[in-house]
This record gives sequence, C-alpha cells and structure tokens, in this order.
Amino acid sequence: MVETTGGGPQDGAAEVLDRPLPDGVRRRVVQIVADGFGGLTVAELPAQLRQYARFTPTRRAKFAGNAMAAALETDPLFRQRIGEKLRESQPELTGALDSGSPPPAADPLDVAAAAYVLRPPGWVKLVTAAGEEAQRADAERADEETRAELERLRAELDRAREHTRSETERLRAELDAAKKETDSLHRKLRSALADVKRGEAALRKLRGEMEAVRAEGQAQVSAAESETRRLKARLGESEAALEAARRAAREGRSVEDMRVRLLLDTVLDAAQGLRRELALPPVSVRPAETVDAVEPGRMTPKDIAARALSEDDPAVLDQLLALPQAHLVVDGYNVTKTGYPQMPLEKQRLRLLGQLAQLAAQTGAEVTCVFDGAELAAPVLLAPPRGVRVLFSKPGVTADELIRQLVRAEPPGRPVIVVSTDREVADGVARAGARPVASAVLLKRLS
Repeated sequence: MVETTGGGPQDGAAEVLDRPLPDGVRRRVVQIVADGFGGLTVAELPAQLRQYARFTPTRRAKFAGNAMAAALETDPLFRQRIGEKLRESQPELTGALDSGSPPPAADPLDVAAAAYVLRPPGWVKLVTAAGEEAQRADAERADEETRAELERLRAELDRAREHTRSETERLRAELDAAKKETDSLHRKLRSALADVKRGEAALRKLRGEMEAVRAEGQAQVSAAESETRRLKARLGESEAALEAARRAAREGRSVEDMRVRLLLDTVLDAAQGLRRELALPPVSVRPAETVDAVEPGRMTPKDIAARALSEDDPAVLDQLLALPQAHLVVDGYNVTKTGYPQMPLEKQRLRLLGQLAQLAAQTGAEVTCVFDGAELAAPVLLAPPRGVRVLFSKPGVTADELIRQLVRAEPPGRPVIVVSTDREVADGVARAGARPVASAVLLKRLS
C-alpha cells in the first residue's frame, strides 16, 4: 500500500468530475503520466501500457496519450504510483495541494493536472476552475489576437484607401492628359483630312484639264492628218492632170481624148490599189471544179465509210497516239481489274507498267499511269519503268479525281487520251477536251 501525506487521495476519491476534462488540463495530465512512466517497472504498468514501456516520454505522449489517460482514470493503483512520481518531481506543488492551498503563482493548468492525478479534497473544483481559467485565457488571447488582426486589417485598409486615392488621382491626371492629346490628335486629323480632300479635288481638276488637253491634242492631230491626206490627194490629182495635159499636148490630141485617157488612168489606179488592199491570192480553182461529182480513181463516200474503224479497234488507239505531242493517261486498277483481276495488286501493277513501257517505246507518246492510293496498306516501293510516269492518289483523293486534275492541267488543244471503263470518268474528261478510250481497247493493243 502506497503511503500518502496530507489528506491523501482517499479524501477526494468520492468526488466525481461531471464534465469532460479540459483539453489543456488533459495535455498536462498526459505529460505527467509520460514523465512518471519511465520510473515504473513493466510489472507495475497496466497491461495495456506495457507495449509503450521503451518509448521516450515524447513518443509516449504522442502515441499512448489516450491509453494513459484511460488507465489513469480507471486504475487507482496506477494513478497512485504516478502521483508518487509527481510528488518526487514537484514536491512544492504537491505539498501545497495536500495542504489545500495551491501556490497563487502556479499555472492553473499545472495545478489542475496535479490535482487530477493526486485527487486531494476539492480537486474537482480545482480542475473546473482551471478549465474555466484556461477558457477565459484562451478567449482573452483570441480576443487580443482578433483585436490585433482587426487593427492590422484597419491599417491595411487605410493604406489601401490611400493607395487607391493616390492611384485614382494619378489615373485621372493621365486620363486628362490622354484626353488633351486625343483632342489634339483629332484636330490634326481633321486638318489632315481637309488637306487630303483639297489635294484630291486639285488632282481631279488637274486630271480633267489633262484629259481635255489630251483630247484637244488628239483632235488637232487627227485634223492635221486629215488635212495632210486631203492635200496629198489634191496634189496627186494635180500631178495626174498635169501629166495628162503634157501627154495630150505632146501627142496633139484633142481635149476629149485627154479626158477619156484621164478617166481610164483613174480607174486603173483604183483597181491596182484595191488589189493591194485585198491581197487576194492567184486563182487556182476553176468554177467547174466546185461541182460535186466522182472523178475516175477517187473513193466515194460509201468507200470511205466502209474503211472507218470501230470504237473497240486497237488501231484507233494507235491513230490517237500518232498525233503530235499525245499524252496517254491510264486508270491503272480499272485496266488491270478488267484484264486480269485474279492476280494480286502488286503483280497487276508490275504487269501493266511493263506493257505500258513497251507501248511508250513504240509510239514515243507521253504515258502516265494513275493508281488509287486507298488500295494501299503501306507506301509502295516501286521503280517506274522507262517512259512511264506512275502516280498514286493522296489520302482522301480518288484516282478518278486525280485523272481529272491531270486533264485540266493540260493546255487546250493538246491531244490527251484517257483509258478507263468508268463512265463518270469518261464523261468528265470528254467535257474537259480529252478523248476517252475503253480499257478493253488498251488491253487488246497491249496483247
């Protein structure tokens, strides 16, 4: 049994705290338990606290605070042992509590915490008073902090108002200066606009005067040219009359003969001038040759119709490629899928390009083969054969559209032959001036 001094813990054992332990008092109680914890053996500790026996006081207070407070409340023996350690560490405070007169200079939280551990008579009042004192101190401290914060905010508000006032004055001054500058710029702008209008009016006036002078000059030049032509004509007439008079005088002809000769010379000169003006070629066709008839050895229209080629005759393609600067555009997959669709696409391309290379070498025509890029799973590594241009359409563009672009790129008048069975392609290139040919005709020609 632990001995006690003064009234002993039994004197206040019957007292019960009817409210929760204030937070400040509870923290001091936990600290007292943590400090006295290390002086006890493991056997003297409650079972729930033995796992914290090797902790430092700080770690005990942090991790075992709730467990120590619960053990102190429910285990009187443990509380008595902690009280003995407290008497050893703070004999003055504990002695004053045992005598019933706590030191007035002591911290109320320390007094309440020690009273809660030692349980002297009246300890509930001490704990309650300490809690109220702590709350009052916290309230006063909070009030002080609030007042200080309020003062700080008021000072900041005053500074902000002062800054706003000075900034407003500065902005007003800048606004006034900007308004004055704007007014000055407006005046200058109005003056400049007036100058521009005056300049435009003067320019219009000068242009009108210039046009009038130019028109007057052209009229004078035209009048001078007309007068010159008239004088030249009169001079020519005078010279002709003089020459006729001289000839008549020399030959002794009568005046009537001279007049007839003069009229004849005038008609001849007019006919020669008309021939030079019309620049007519010599007559090579006689009227009898214009009559429609069949001469010996010539073909009749019936013979000519019998010799015409059909649309699917490969010779039509040869005739078209024989035209000067002919350009053959081939719809690649349309031709290969018409001629040999069972082959893989790669072999279709190689077979067609090889045959087109031979055709280009034979005819000398420009050859372009177009394939649809949408049919490709990856970029094609292909060396185009000699004489053949190979093109693939870009993503989102069909081979048909690429063919129409090629036809539109050619100058009007150049013979362009497009090989495709697609009716839409054929009609489109025909409207653009190209000659459509069916894929079967090219396949016959290549085979």
